[in-house]
Amino acid sequence: MKKIIHHLRSQSEEVRRHILHVSTVVLAVILVLLWIYSLGTSLTNPDTQAKISNDLKPFSALKANIVGGYRSLNEPQ
Repeated sequence: MKKIIHHLRSQSEEVRRHILHVSTVVLAVILVLLWIYSLGTSLTNPDTQAKISNDLKPFSALKANIVGGYRSLNEPQ
């Protein structure tokens, strides 16, 4: 490890910045892939599906009220 660090320190600043940017992008991609994998496994859990369904019920009622109000405005009296 000391040899690698010593070798990096002996490089020009441009090369060190390039290595920094590439390693940052690689680590970011790895983190995003791990996040997507964990999100996929947690969303397929039946308990999570039930919780999502319960959380979305108020939005369904809101949508029904908005659609009903729009239809009542467009109906001739």
